[in-house]
Amino acid sequence: MNMFSRFVKDESGATAIEYGLIAAIVAVGIIAALSQVRGSLQTTFQGVATQLDAANAGN
Repeated sequence: MNMFSRFVKDESGATAIEYGLIAAIVAVGIIAALSQVRGSLQTTFQGVATQLDAANAGN
């Protein structure tokens, strides 16, 4: 019975679960932010690629 009561009072697992939930929420936030920026980044990198192709064609 004593071992069971210590098991019930132990909250170290709950802390690990809370940290896991926080990490998951942060990850979802990062994914959402990157999804919003994706189009802009694609346009920027496409412009850089076009300029590099033009510079290499001139050589």
